[in-house]
Amino acid sequence: MEKLPANAGWLWVKQGFALFRKQPAEMATLFLAYMFLMLIIGIVPLLGQILPMVLVPVFSMAFMQACTNIEQGKKVYPNLLLTGFRKPAFASLLKLGVLYLVAAVVAVAASALIDGGVFWQVMSSDKALDRETIRNSNMSLGMMFSAAVYIPAAMAFWYAAPLIFWQKMGVGKAVFYSFFAVKRAGSAFLVYGLSWMLIGVLLPALVSSLIAMLFAKSFVVMLILLPLSLMLTVVMYCSFYPTYTAVFGRPDSTTPARLS
Repeated sequence: MEKLPANAGWLWVKQGFALFRKQPAEMATLFLAYMFLMLIIGIVPLLGQILPMVLVPVFSMAFMQACTNIEQGKKVYPNLLLTGFRKPAFASLLKLGVLYLVAAVVAVAASALIDGGVFWQVMSSDKALDRETIRNSNMSLGMMFSAAVYIPAAMAFWYAAPLIFWQKMGVGKAVFYSFFAVKRAGSAFLVYGLSWMLIGVLLPALVSSLIAMLFAKSFVVMLILLPLSLMLTVVMYCSFYPTYTAVFGRPDSTTPARLS
């Protein structure tokens, strides 16, 4: 693995936009189908709060495979959501999903060291805390600390799913390779993350301010911001693929997966 320059991070963002532009409606439909499935899964008693997190690696492969299809000039269809359910990768992706869940729980629990458990209560309880309790706590610092604790896990998980699916790696090996691949490309990922923070925060803010000045009606602002937020989210999903190909190359297996 060659060490990547910092500007590779911005290139990944641009490549994400380029992939999206080739099939915008198809990628948006795939994302909406994914969100609908997550909504249905979330209704399941008891498991509804756990399954969405556990299934993240499984469904992430749908978007990776969709980007492969776009590169090859193939159409993207919602049935690509079944990609990650292909055997034998499915079992390993589920194990990875459990690790996602454990890492998230540990990170949120760690915030109690800063805010006395307020952020944990907000995330784990169905009952809303009163505003006074939140205002008098260090929850903002707790959230930042939680995010910092999660960074090593995020590095270990970033490439893990495609390495399991395309490179046929075991969970442990995939997590190991992912962590050190991200570490080696640290400057590129820093630029990548900062770029998306600027795009995701500044662009909607500028657009909403401009629309508010022109129309002065909140529903018009929402009417524009919702599709914009959807588009940016899908583009961000598209940009995950070039972060993988820049380090590990394009996948050998490019046939859309089926349940088997």
